[in-house]
Amino acid sequence: MFDLPEDTKALRDTALDFARERIAPHALRWDEERHFPVDVFREAAGLGMAGLYVREESGGSGLTRLDAAVVFEALATGCPTTSAFLSIHNMVAWMIDRWGGEAQRAQWLPSLLTMEKIASYCLTEPGSGSDAVALATKAKRDNEGYVMDGVKQFISGAGASDLYLTMARTGGPGADGVSAMLVPKEAPGLSFGANEKKMGWNAQPTRQVIFENTRVPAEALLGEEGQGFRYAMAGLDGGRLNIAACSLGGAQAALDIALDYVKTRRAFGKAISDFQATQFRLADMATELEVARTFLWRACTKLDQKAPDATLFCAMAKRHVTDVGHRVADEALQLLGGYGYLADYGIEKIVRDLRVHRILEGTNEIMRVIIARQVLGR
Repeated sequence: MFDLPEDTKALRDTALDFARERIAPHALRWDEERHFPVDVFREAAGLGMAGLYVREESGGSGLTRLDAAVVFEALATGCPTTSAFLSIHNMVAWMIDRWGGEAQRAQWLPSLLTMEKIASYCLTEPGSGSDAVALATKAKRDNEGYVMDGVKQFISGAGASDLYLTMARTGGPGADGVSAMLVPKEAPGLSFGANEKKMGWNAQPTRQVIFENTRVPAEALLGEEGQGFRYAMAGLDGGRLNIAACSLGGAQAALDIALDYVKTRRAFGKAISDFQATQFRLADMATELEVARTFLWRACTKLDQKAPDATLFCAMAKRHVTDVGHRVADEALQLLGGYGYLADYGIEKIVRDLRVHRILEGTNEIMRVIIARQVLGR
C-alpha cells in the first residue's frame, strides 16, 4: 500500500478539520488547567469517532484499523492527549462489541458510542506493570455475582469515566486465571486515588482505581472466565497502533510549528531555513515521520487482515513510531531554541505528552521482548 483509499482520505480531512477547529485552539489551556474536555469528546462521538471499529450492526462506524489510525493521527495534531484518551475509549467499546453478550452490548454500547458514558481500561497495577500477567486484583464468585478487591494504577480517565473494563483474577496464577469485568462507577466499594501530577497528558485525569469489597453482578463478566488476559492482549494490539498514530500526529504538529518558525526567524543576516544544517535536520525529521507512517499503515493492514504475524507488526510499529515521534518533537523544540522551551509555542507540551507513549500500552522494552521472541521463534 502506497496511498490511502479515497474514503480514508475523507475521514482524515474530517478529523483534521475537527482537530484544527475544536481541539488545537484549547489544547494549551486544557493542559494548564488539567481540564478533561468531555464536551469535545461528545462532539467527536457525534462524528462517529467513539466507536470507529465497533461493528455497524452494533451502532459503530465499522471502520478498519487503518482508518482508525489515520483518524487518531489527525486528531493528535490538535492534542495528543485528547486523541490518546479517545483511543482508549474506542478500545473498550470494541472489546465489549467483540466479546460481550447481546445484553451487555445493549446495556453499554449506545451510551458509549455517543460518549454520554465514558470508559476506562484497567490492567496495570502498582506491582505489575510490564509483568501484567502477575496482576493481583481478585474477583471472587459467590451466589450473587463477584466481589472484587485490589488496586489498579495509572488509569486514564479514572474518577471521570462511567465504566471500568477491569482485568481481575477469578482463578489461579497465570494468564488462564484472569477474567475481564465490566465495573460501573457506581459499584459499591469502588473508589479512586488522588489525581496524579504528571509530566504530560494533563488534559486527562490519571488515578488509581481501588476495589474494596466491590460487588458486581454475574453479568459483569465479559465473555468467558479465564479469557480476560487474551482479551486484554488482543485489545492492546490495536491500542499500540493507536498510540503510535497519536505520536505521529503530535510529532507532525511539532514539525509544522518548526517549519513556520525557521522560515521567519533570522540569524546572521538570513532566515534560519537558509542554513544547510537546518535544512538537513528538517529533511531527516520529515523522512523519519514518513517512514514511520508508512510502516504503521502496514501494521494496521496486518491487523485488519488478521495476519498470523499481526502481533509482531503491532509491537514493531509501537516501538518504532513512538520512538521516532518523540525524537522528532524534541528536534523541533531544538530548532526553536529558547522559544521552543516556552509554553506559548506549544512544542514543549507535545514533547511532554509524547514522552509517555514510549511507556504505555507496553513499554518499548517489552515491545523488543515480543519482537525478539518471534524473530527467534520462541
